[in-house]
Formats: sequence, structure tokens, C-alpha cells
Amino acid sequence: MTVTIEHDTAHSRFEIYVDSELAGYSEYLEQDDVRTFHHTVTFPQFRGRGLAATLTEHALNDTSTQGFRVVPTCWFVRDFIDAAGDRYADLVEN
Repeated sequence: MTVTIEHDTAHSRFEIYVDSELAGYSEYLEQDDVRTFHHTVTFPQFRGRGLAATLTEHALNDTSTQGFRVVPTCWFVRDFIDAAGDRYADLVEN
């Protein structure tokens, strides 16, 4: 199983692929220096493999590298940040 992640800036989302098949995505709205992650999906046939967590980690790391802040309105992204302790605390826009 080969997993790859792509940043589709034209559609404001990060996409995760398994063996070149789209397995899920995380959408965001970008304004000024803030990315609001509002929707994360893993397609049913790919669930239970940790792909949403892998995708979210990549998206948050990219967001940090690009100098953006995060508003996690998506429940999965919010729970992921909470579970990570202080790792992403400095990214969250208050």
C-alpha cells in the first residue's frame, strides 16, 4: 500500500491517496494568514487505517511551515489537535 498526500491549492484541500486512488481529503478556507479546516473525509472503503490522522498531521505541518494559523471547525481536526497536547497549540487561532 503506497500512501501519498497532495496539496490541491486550486480547491483549497489536502488529498490523501492509496495506490493512486483518492481515499480522502481535508478542506479549508484561507483568509489572510489563517486556514479554517472545516471538513475532513475518509471514504468508507479506506476507513480504519489511520489515513485521516496521517492527512491531518501533514496538513497541520504544512500550515505551520507556510506560516498560517489554524481554526479547526472540523471536529476531526479539532480532536486531533486536542489529542496532540501542546504540539499544535501555537497554531490555533484564538
